[in-house]
Amino acid sequence: MDETDPKTLLITLTGKDRPGVTAAVFSRLAAAGVEVLDIEQIVLRGRLVLGVLVSAPRDWKRLRDAVTETASALGMQVEVDRGVGDNKVRAVGRSHVTVIGSPLRAAAMAAIAGRIADCGANIDRIERMARYPVTAIDLHVSGVEPVELRRVLATEAAAQGVDIAVQPANLLRRGMRLIVMDVDSTLVQGEVIEMLAAHAGAEAEVARITEAAMRGELDFEESLRHRVALLEGLPASALDEVYDALVLAPGARTMVRTLRRLGYRFALVSGGFSQITDRLAADLSIDFARANELEIVDGRLTGGIVGPVVDRAGKASALREFAAAVGVPQAAVIAIGDGANDLDMLDAAGLGIAYNAKPMVRDAADTAVNVPYLDAIVYLLGISREEVEAADAEVGIITPAPPL
Repeated sequence: MDETDPKTLLITLTGKDRPGVTAAVFSRLAAAGVEVLDIEQIVLRGRLVLGVLVSAPRDWKRLRDAVTETASALGMQVEVDRGVGDNKVRAVGRSHVTVIGSPLRAAAMAAIAGRIADCGANIDRIERMARYPVTAIDLHVSGVEPVELRRVLATEAAAQGVDIAVQPANLLRRGMRLIVMDVDSTLVQGEVIEMLAAHAGAEAEVARITEAAMRGELDFEESLRHRVALLEGLPASALDEVYDALVLAPGARTMVRTLRRLGYRFALVSGGFSQITDRLAADLSIDFARANELEIVDGRLTGGIVGPVVDRAGKASALREFAAAVGVPQAAVIAIGDGANDLDMLDAAGLGIAYNAKPMVRDAADTAVNVPYLDAIVYLLGISREEVEAADAEVGIITPAPPL
């Protein structure tokens, strides 16, 4: 065995976690007077893995034996590797790859890891962001440009039935950002115009036109004016009834509440109606809202719209306007939508997220989230479920314990 003096030692301990393990190891290292170069520690289901890279003392064998003795006393296993270099951060191509599954199967992770390796990239670190109601894992990847990695993994995500987001590993992910959201079938479940149409006895016809418009088969403005015309004569009080019947997407309040704590700003940009979106914005403490205004005369809908229609181009224009008002670049904007009229908005944002979207929107967006939980968005931003629940608990919001 090569007994030449090494420059570094990598000490890896594994075993049952308990208080005092890390302190005991570092007490031994302190006695040897070594320099700590790197540390990684995780606890997985009560099992501790502790890796410490230190400078090698002159009598490195004595330190090896002392650490081995300490590990034995703790009932743990230890490996001491000589001459291991420090972690080298690759100069280019650093990304955060967030994988969300419900469930997340080993076969999916194998396929994803394989595609990353095929690109010549390396997984430097893995962190769990959530285990319930979805499993979310964050991979720190280096060695390939994010754009190329996103292209490769988008195909694999579809094949494996999981959601994958690839974002550059830069300061932008940690800064204050603007979230711009669609409303119908994104922030709220269902379509407001169809709920109104149910009061007017025209739900089936409106639903048919809406579906075609969201698939991009019809011009949005033309389809909207056609649908609104079917609401002529409806009492304005129906708007109150529809608002009271709205159901937010699961996790919507949690997402907004969590990100507002971090200074994020929010905007609603909708092809729906301001009589609804303005109230939603007030209820959720949303900073901006832009939508179409239904014309109301003598307490009834006329079947018309006041002013220009907020269409596909109008949504993107509103995003740029709100970003300027907040004072953030478009690269710091996250847009969330599901329909064809959201495409320009998703493209204008630094990160465009297709949320339970139509196929053509999923294909065009930076990433897709297909689980029915809007707060899954926070995992893409490096925020764990444990952090969300801890912040909520401080203000008396208690989340039910997940199943074992």
